[in-house]
Amino acid sequence: MPVKKKSWREKLYTGRKPKLVEVPKKWIKTLGRGKMLILTPELVYSYVKALPDGKLSTINNIRDGYAGIYKADFTCPVSTGIFMWICANCAEEEKAHGVKNVAPYWRVLKEGGKLNTKYPGGVKHHAALLEKDGFTVVKGKTEFSWTVKDFEKHLAAFKPV
Repeated sequence: MPVKKKSWREKLYTGRKPKLVEVPKKWIKTLGRGKMLILTPELVYSYVKALPDGKLSTINNIRDGYAGIYKADFTCPVSTGIFMWICANCAEEEKAHGVKNVAPYWRVLKEGGKLNTKYPGGVKHHAALLEKDGFTVVKGKTEFSWTVKDFEKHLAAFKPV
């Protein structure tokens, strides 16, 4: 019997709790030693959903903010990126089902104000959503270098949910 593919919403709500772990040995060279926080998809989604209109955030802002709250040395960059991807796909899935007030994942940028090539629909869709919100997207030589103009002026202060 084939296994039913999980919806993005099912992937979002795992029931897990954030946890602190020691940095895996194979990552110490890159990240250093210390306590690493593993967030949850639901926590990332809740933060993004609370982003006010006209404000932006970065993945690193989310990571740094929660690391401070949980008294971690840092937050896992890999899992946070994956959870942001789940958040984005869940929001698009919800829109497809008629939900109006979805988490505005497009307001979360990569470091340096860069657009995220891994969001649903790619950079062009990401840019269209940002422009619809009133932001100006500056196209670079490649899609990996597209940024939001003066993004720093629009960064929201980190407010955990």
